[in-house]
Amino acid sequence: MGMLEGKVALVTGGGRGIGRGIALSLAASGAKVVVNDLGAGLAGDGRDSGPAEETLAAIKAQGGKAVINGGSVADYDAANAMIEQALDTFGGLDIVVHAAGVLRDRMIFNMSEEEWDIVNAVHLKGLFNVLRPATARMRQQKGGRIISLASGSAYGDAGQPNYSAAKAGIIGLSYSTANAMAKYGVTSNVVLPTGTTRMIDSKPESKKIHDETGKWPSEHAKGTPKDPDNVAPLVTFLASDRAASVNGQVFSSYGFGYTLIEPPRTLARLEGDTAWTPEGLANAYDSYMAADMKPRPAMPFARDVDDLTPEDWTEIGEKRRYWVRKEDSK
Repeated sequence: MGMLEGKVALVTGGGRGIGRGIALSLAASGAKVVVNDLGAGLAGDGRDSGPAEETLAAIKAQGGKAVINGGSVADYDAANAMIEQALDTFGGLDIVVHAAGVLRDRMIFNMSEEEWDIVNAVHLKGLFNVLRPATARMRQQKGGRIISLASGSAYGDAGQPNYSAAKAGIIGLSYSTANAMAKYGVTSNVVLPTGTTRMIDSKPESKKIHDETGKWPSEHAKGTPKDPDNVAPLVTFLASDRAASVNGQVFSSYGFGYTLIEPPRTLARLEGDTAWTPEGLANAYDSYMAADMKPRPAMPFARDVDDLTPEDWTEIGEKRRYWVRKEDSK
């Protein structure tokens, strides 16, 4: 029996890339899956049922059960219909994975309002549109799992202000949902995925790789640390009963490993017995707080684990190892 036997899942953006791998993994673990995918291009344009149909066929080929939903998460009514489809088709809803997304990359000083709106509509509003009816159901049944895909770009990718803002918003919405839903047995967690997907294939340098090898970078990535399917085991675990105590957390999926990201915490404080003057605050900042200010996270985010040495790791068997910051270990 699989970890998700008897569960019903909705996966938005389940027709391609990371979402497809997640949908297949959930189904392989016993879940019945609603595969939502509009089939739009990277910029959010057009419609194509092909990707969702291919995912559906792959799930059925491995003995799983699934149906297709072709609605847009950016549409409030369409998102509600996704939840209703899960209930009508499979009689319940236990898991929501929000993987749908589009890109409209531009520097902040060149970005149009339309480029800002479409990215936030799919990523951030799309998550709200799905969670509004899903959480009402999960509250009633006193149980559920929500896994939202954000991105390391949430920590400040210079060329993706719309995407960065939307992904940071997803983290905030997930924290809020985790706090609101914990007493109902519902968890809400975030995954920052990595992997060579069609987004990488769309880059100009990828065309050269295809011309030279006959394969796109995403095809070369299969079975390697860059395979987007590496995200799926983490999401499947978080969707299971085994993860009942995991709530309000952010994980990075990178290579053949998973990193727990530290939640925000207070770091330093200046305080007085009377109100500060701006000049007095500036002087105290220079003398005390400036030295404790942490640098901005480097981009791409969460890949500092590449700098770890063999001595930093603890072997845990079966070619597996574990690392934790020494100042945080017990």
